[in-house]
Amino acid sequence: MLEVALMIEGQMGLNWDRWKRIAIQTEELGFAGLYRSDHYTNPNPPDDDSLELWVSLVWLASHTERIEFGPLVTPLSFRDPTMTARMASAVDDLSGGRLQLGLGAGWQEREHESWGWELLNIPERFERFEDGLQIITQLLNSQEAISYEGNYYQVKDALMLPHPARPGGPPIVIGGSGPKYTLPLAAKYSHEWNCLGRSPEVFKELDAQLDELIAKQGREPREVKRSMMVGFEYGEDDHDLNKRIDERFSGKYSVDDLEEYGLVVGSGDRIVDRLGKLAQAGVQRVMLQWLDLDGLDRLEAMASEILPQMK
Repeated sequence: MLEVALMIEGQMGLNWDRWKRIAIQTEELGFAGLYRSDHYTNPNPPDDDSLELWVSLVWLASHTERIEFGPLVTPLSFRDPTMTARMASAVDDLSGGRLQLGLGAGWQEREHESWGWELLNIPERFERFEDGLQIITQLLNSQEAISYEGNYYQVKDALMLPHPARPGGPPIVIGGSGPKYTLPLAAKYSHEWNCLGRSPEVFKELDAQLDELIAKQGREPREVKRSMMVGFEYGEDDHDLNKRIDERFSGKYSVDDLEEYGLVVGSGDRIVDRLGKLAQAGVQRVMLQWLDLDGLDRLEAMASEILPQMK
């Protein structure tokens, strides 16, 4: 069975009213989870409301009962790893063990320039990311104080109390598809690899590469769950779908074009068929990128068409 969750872009107009409505409806409609980005701004103007990630997850942890949730992803380029580990452990405990800790190296240049964070070039960025992964992993798993001396982060006799209620704390999710940096780190540190939207054929190739890298780490491939965050557009019928695609992409792409690029688009049956192919390729959880933050009637219609067929 493929788990179907939602993912929203927190920098694209998310505020408290919208967050509360979406979170409650996500749980009531039967989705497996709710995930959101962690950004200050959009990559390009105009800016919009951008609800702070970790504060929003505290509310979610205490106002829902079933759904899993987390960041996709929280960037260590502006999140200190020691504080991230402490917050993640606390939010996971508050929720009864439902947080999935999505971590990333950071990528969006504009927010780093505007808010005074150093993004670094790509090799240095991923070296810093691995420093942070080392610290977070050790803090979540150790019953004793830890010390770590990296090029970007250092800790000495650091003990996180209280210890996570869930052994090892929340599972670490590493998102991205890069074979040079991301996949090796996912193989070494993650409990779940989250692939950015790809066709089933491309996903299978990346999945096989990850299996080989996991084996080189002395781990079993089944230890790492496979998920995918996909661009998504839903139409109640073909006319509605084509209208929405034309408005969103200025008439540049057809449904077939978007599917080739890795998006999931369609009305109910077409979406179910596409999700079924992703499941056959090895995807265990899909996060549908839902951009219409006020479109709760459409969200309900989509859920009623799709979710019963995914069981």
